[in-house]
Amino acid sequence: MEACAGAHFWARELQALGHEVRIMPPSYVKPYVKRGKTDAADAEAICEAVTRPTMRFVPVKSAERQAALLDHKTRDFLVRQRTQLVNTIRAHLSEFGIVVAKGIHNVERLLEAATELPAAARPAVDLLADQLRETQEKIERVTDLIEAAQRTDQLARRLATIPGVGAITASAIAATTPAVDNFRSARDYAAWLGLIPQPHSSGGKERLGRISKAGNRYLRRLLYLGAMAQISARRCRRPGDDWLWRMLEKKPVKVVAPPMLLEPLARSLAAAGEPHGTRRLGADPKRRELPGQPGMTGHAGRFRPAPRR
Repeated sequence: MEACAGAHFWARELQALGHEVRIMPPSYVKPYVKRGKTDAADAEAICEAVTRPTMRFVPVKSAERQAALLDHKTRDFLVRQRTQLVNTIRAHLSEFGIVVAKGIHNVERLLEAATELPAAARPAVDLLADQLRETQEKIERVTDLIEAAQRTDQLARRLATIPGVGAITASAIAATTPAVDNFRSARDYAAWLGLIPQPHSSGGKERLGRISKAGNRYLRRLLYLGAMAQISARRCRRPGDDWLWRMLEKKPVKVVAPPMLLEPLARSLAAAGEPHGTRRLGADPKRRELPGQPGMTGHAGRFRPAPRR
């Protein structure tokens, strides 16, 4: 069947009856639709697509995993609502010449400045301020639920040991990522998240474009924020000879952040089942570290700097 809102529920129901269920992304089925949009044409395209030897299938999610993702979706929705409310209040205050610095950490200053409004304008802004406070309380409650669930999940606890990965990111990765056996390497997991260049190759010429962004946008955002937090913390310390500092000296911050996204390390950690730091995660078993030269590796007779992710 095609992946849709109720596909996982019906897949579980059919599996309970003893059937083998295969879920396919609609974008992979569409090329097999000959012409027009009818139920018969869709069924024929599904039957044709499922027989392809290279077809990729969507793993069936359990009810528990869907419930965990629902907490994240709810929190993300509430955060967007909070942003809308803050922007609305800021726009209304600017009409009366009241301007406060941007940022969610300046919300209290924004609400204090609202007391300078004329009496006729205060009731409407007070309604928005009350809704903003209620939304913030809801966000905190949902965050507590996510953190409590993360503490009871062994995989999420292990992922939270990675620098830059907190309770929310670890819980989202644990609930979203399918069985790691589906990925041959950490690079496959990066491709699943949409963190690889979009190829435009033809005639034997390799042309790589911008990042494809074809994967989970929510996970990419969390990992990017975690990477930026690590970069900001490193820039506050003294200069050094580590890889991150050398990259920051010669590359823009937003160019350094994508290699630091932690999805390959998180995938390797989930597959290894070992605490962070016990071994070089995601390393090629055929690759060896050169004695006396940390960070340099040899592979197939060629030596080059070890990849950092």
